[in-house]
Amino acid sequence: MVATILVPPIMEIGGGAVQRLGAVLARLGVKRPLLVTDPYMRDSGLADRVLTGLRSAGIDAGLFADTVPDPTTGVIAAGAGRLREGGYDGMVALGGGSPIDTAKAMAVLAANGGRLRDYKVPNPIPKPGMPVVAIPTTAGTGSEVTRFTVITDTETDEKMLIAGPGLVPAAAIIDFELTLSCPPRLTADTGIDALTHAIEAYVSVKANPFTDAMAIAAMGRIAPWIRTACADPADRVARENMMLGATLAGMAFSNASVALVHGMSRPIGAFFHVPHGLSNAMLLPAVTAWSLPGAITRYADCARAIGAAGPGQDDEAAAGELVAALRRLNDDLQVPTPKQYGIDPARWDSLLTLMAEQALASGSPNNNPRVPDVAEMVALYRESWE
Repeated sequence: MVATILVPPIMEIGGGAVQRLGAVLARLGVKRPLLVTDPYMRDSGLADRVLTGLRSAGIDAGLFADTVPDPTTGVIAAGAGRLREGGYDGMVALGGGSPIDTAKAMAVLAANGGRLRDYKVPNPIPKPGMPVVAIPTTAGTGSEVTRFTVITDTETDEKMLIAGPGLVPAAAIIDFELTLSCPPRLTADTGIDALTHAIEAYVSVKANPFTDAMAIAAMGRIAPWIRTACADPADRVARENMMLGATLAGMAFSNASVALVHGMSRPIGAFFHVPHGLSNAMLLPAVTAWSLPGAITRYADCARAIGAAGPGQDDEAAAGELVAALRRLNDDLQVPTPKQYGIDPARWDSLLTLMAEQALASGSPNNNPRVPDVAEMVALYRESWE
């Protein structure tokens, strides 16, 4: 088996790494970047700190702070317009997965024109976009190192998966100190998202030795530290392990793909505006339990990696311990079910078949070790309801 591995050409990792942004842009030859972020980063002063640092280094940077939690085609179109009108030659994406995904999609649309749905999987992206420097402020999505972006088409309420080598950021700055202010709920949701990335990459039919190593290492950093990071947000050791784990998981799934959990979670986010990491967490135990027969040994490896099973435990028992551990994690981190989240039950029931059809069309379920049909996905949605 030959695996094609794509990661950012430049990665700066460690506390205080954000201070190297100016030097990174210089290495990329970017002279006029657009800082893409969200209103919170703007209002909290972090975006201004970044802009001030760039301007003191003689770099003329603009600001686009209109990104939204679930990036939409309307926001992407507005951002691409800013890129074209402002004469920018690169972007700095600052924030969680949404600003980073927004910057990636803006680059695609600015370079290729048309509508963003023209480039959803499996359609190719003809022209590469301008370079993006990704600076995550949460430990979860891994978007800073992946070849993917997920955007909601506001005309169809579909969360579109867009993928291609050109979406891998030109540089990633991984500074765990930027996560110290993340509140517990965001820490939990993004952390379980990262854990899901690692597990799905490891059991994916597209897994390879490189992604296996990244995924196992990610699980070994995330699982022991996620509860501490939620309980004590200022714990630097926990925050650093979570940040490194999220980036490792991002490199794993970017090069092995996600699977059934992600395929099924995207429609929940699109129709009910549930944060992406939280919708993954809602589904992870039930989907994992259903998937076990397809890859018992692989799931057993995951159980051992997170400390849920011992090295001498047989694979079937260890795989069962993984499901139990994921359920305990959801309980400990107070992950609500769709019902507890407040989703309208009648609307949930009415959309189950459409959500399953959209999940299957995304292609992600086909990477799962056990591939469901629409009816089986509907049953899993129902099981996850409460």
